[in-house]
Amino acid sequence: MNTTERISKWTYYLLILPIALVFCGWQGWAWWNWVISPTTPTNLAETVGETIQLNIPSGTSTQQIGKDLRSSGLIHSTLAWKIWASWLTVRNPEGAFKAGTYKLSTRESLPAIADDIWQGQVMRLSFTVPEGWSRWDMAKYFDAQGYFSEEEFIKAISQIPKDRYPWLPDGIEHLEGFLYPDTYELASDRVTPQQVITLMLNRFQGVALPLYQQQKDKTTLSLLEWVTLSSIVEKEAVLAEERDRIAGVFSGRLADGMKLEADPTVEYALGIRQTPDKPLTNKQIQITSPYNTYRYPGLPPTPIASPGLSSLKATLSPEKTDYRYFVARYDGTHLFTKTLEEHKAAVNAIRQQRKALKNKPE
Repeated sequence: MNTTERISKWTYYLLILPIALVFCGWQGWAWWNWVISPTTPTNLAETVGETIQLNIPSGTSTQQIGKDLRSSGLIHSTLAWKIWASWLTVRNPEGAFKAGTYKLSTRESLPAIADDIWQGQVMRLSFTVPEGWSRWDMAKYFDAQGYFSEEEFIKAISQIPKDRYPWLPDGIEHLEGFLYPDTYELASDRVTPQQVITLMLNRFQGVALPLYQQQKDKTTLSLLEWVTLSSIVEKEAVLAEERDRIAGVFSGRLADGMKLEADPTVEYALGIRQTPDKPLTNKQIQITSPYNTYRYPGLPPTPIASPGLSSLKATLSPEKTDYRYFVARYDGTHLFTKTLEEHKAAVNAIRQQRKALKNKPE
């Protein structure tokens, strides 16, 4: 081969090599972009809009996670998953993919999905327990949400974890009143009565308990008495501006040795809720129950609901008042009186008003 032929051959190679490199690079980029890009969901997983809920049980291998993602339509290639998983392991040898239930978007790329599972960004649930709910209200709520049954919750709150919460009062039979009302969030794979109870006791310990500890030298109430009286105030007070006064009425009655005569304690004992059209009857008020504050003096044996922070504060610093009675007006407000005679007159007047409204023609 002469020199001219060699030059022509090398010229050909020099011309074709860049084209080949560009072509291979483009093909590689196209393939990689395809395998790591977002994909379209299949019908092999539970799909909500553009998200897929995927459960990864504890002990699932990296290879199996890739297969599950592929069959769910979240990634294109298990090979690409294996490559990316290896890269994550090299970058962070101490890390690992984490078990749990994930809500993954079909618009996420493979690296984004991998990062979610690597970091344990599991699907989370939110639940709200309003102020004034009893343990029975909570049990029905959690059951309706599908978290666990009423029976499971009631059984769980009858186990008093004094080893972890030594401040809990001695001798209580359940955790009524100490399950702090608030909005909570927890991992979807940890929805058990114990997990929920732990969250709520921790919140009580962090929010309510310090309030009592800071002011316990200024009150004669024990922790149990404080929460119990606060729960009654919570159930009676509809308007925030009346809360301190209602707490003052009950505190005054206790100081004077009077019975509390609080309707919510009777409702709690009976497991009912009175309404304007179906108030408590005289027979109901006479039931034999330690929770019946019409019949027995002092506080009931346990709280009757979960009091909020406002009621807890009001019970520690009640309004100083001569009022010893109040009656609901059916619009959320109360009429406060000082003597039994005034109270009877107020009750009669409000009942007559209610009767007149019911008989008023449309």
